[in-house]
Amino acid sequence: MRGCVIHGAGDLRIDELPEPVPGPGEAVVSVRYGGVCGSDLHYWRHGGVGDFLLHEPMVLGHEIVGTVHSYGAGVDGPAVGTPVAVHPATPCGRCAECLDGRAHVCRDTRYLGSAARTPHVQGGFASLVAVPAGQLRALPEDLPLRRAALAEPLSVALHAVRRAGAVEGKHVLVTGAGPIGCLVVAALRTAGAAAVTVTDLLPRALEFAAAAGATTLVRADDPADPGRPDEVDAAVEASGSAAGLDTCLRTVRRGGVVVQLGMLPPGMSPFAGNLVVSREIELRGALRFDTEFDEAIGLLGRESGLDELVSAVVPVGRAVEAFALAGDRGRSCKVLLDFGV
Repeated sequence: MRGCVIHGAGDLRIDELPEPVPGPGEAVVSVRYGGVCGSDLHYWRHGGVGDFLLHEPMVLGHEIVGTVHSYGAGVDGPAVGTPVAVHPATPCGRCAECLDGRAHVCRDTRYLGSAARTPHVQGGFASLVAVPAGQLRALPEDLPLRRAALAEPLSVALHAVRRAGAVEGKHVLVTGAGPIGCLVVAALRTAGAAAVTVTDLLPRALEFAAAAGATTLVRADDPADPGRPDEVDAAVEASGSAAGLDTCLRTVRRGGVVVQLGMLPPGMSPFAGNLVVSREIELRGALRFDTEFDEAIGLLGRESGLDELVSAVVPVGRAVEAFALAGDRGRSCKVLLDFGV
């Protein structure tokens, strides 16, 4: 079977891999679509994500959907052939965070396609993938697999909005209109935000944000843009840049909340810390998700408009082309690899 394997910075290959055999408690999924994530792009471009560096070849990918192929002995789950999405995290269930109901920050979690530990956790960009059966989620009958591939990044967005607190009737700023930023916009509108302003450097990215439901679009490099708000109630930083965080801190009202969702570059990042004190701003981090995965699947079953965020579907044999497209935010939003061709 084919797998999309990263061997080092700039060295992405389609390798022949052995077919997985499900062990106790496991299911094998026949993957149809895999969404190219920002972390996948970092592994491809830089050979790592932040402090997590490649030490061995690794199958990429954690945004996968497909159908149930087989089970290990004695495992219950959706019937073979059922369309499913795969929750990519396997928390330990024993650490203080897991016991406190915060499995998404488990200190010993395993996450598909991650070099955070060695041996690395192999990912889901392969024709067949073995995962714990409990991580399968059967899809609603009216939810196409292509849209369901947004379940993982939408879960990230839903968790970030939850970290922002009550947003109903409020004005929220989102810095960064990449795939996650656009899905944050959709999550905010679902949560009842009255207005969502989005900033980005790229006109095409802002068009995707508009499709997701943004009410105001602002060019981040134009300080005179008339849409730039003087003040907002809350902000979500989704660009992963110090400049984006600075914009959030300078725009949120006194006592407001800023959620840092984008992963900042490794090392020290300057930020306007005095504003956190003088305006008593709450700066909160948002990492991945937990139960939001099920919420995301339900939302995708109701929101066909999010189809517009899937800007391209590329056969896995052209994975390098797909990664290059996904990395060009002037042309794309969410790019999917197609394993069914």
